[in-house]
Amino acid sequence: MAETAYVALGSNLEQPELQLQRAVDNIDSAPHIAVSACSRLYRSDPVGPPGQPDYCNAVVAVNTTLKPVQLLDALQSIEKAHGRVRSVRWGPRTLDLDIILFGNHTIESERLTVPHYQMHVRNFVLCPLLDVAPDLELPDGTALKSMVDELGYQGLNVIADSYPWV
Repeated sequence: MAETAYVALGSNLEQPELQLQRAVDNIDSAPHIAVSACSRLYRSDPVGPPGQPDYCNAVVAVNTTLKPVQLLDALQSIEKAHGRVRSVRWGPRTLDLDIILFGNHTIESERLTVPHYQMHVRNFVLCPLLDVAPDLELPDGTALKSMVDELGYQGLNVIADSYPWV
C-alpha cells in the first residue's frame, strides 16, 4: 500500500536550482516513488559554518510503496549521484534530501528520525511543506500552518513559483 511522504530538498553548490530540479526528476523516476506535488523554490540563509553561499530549498510530496529505510536508501543514492560528500556537518552541499514526514508515522532509529528532528525550527522546510500540504497535521496533531505562523518567512525568498523552476 502506498504512503505519502514529504522530502525536503536543499543545495548551495554547483547550480543549486538545477541540482534541485534534477533531483525532483530523479526522485520521480526512481522505482516505487512518484512525485505528487512540488513546492515553490526558495532561497534561504545558510545554517551551519559561516561563509557558505545561500541555499535553494523546496519540498516534494511523494507516493511510495517503499518502506521508510528503503526510501532513505533511494534518496541517498540520488544524493551520491549528485556528488554529495558528507564531510562537514551542515556544510555546503550539492544536494541534501531529507525525509521530513512518512505518512502519519513516528520513526526513531539509528538511521532515520521522522518527523525530521529539526523541522520545527527550520522555516526553509516548513514553508515549502505548507505549499504542498496546507492542511497537514503532524503525527502529534500539531497543525503545520500554526508552526509556519510561529516561525514566519524571515530569511526566505521565493525565487520560482512553480516546478520546473529552471
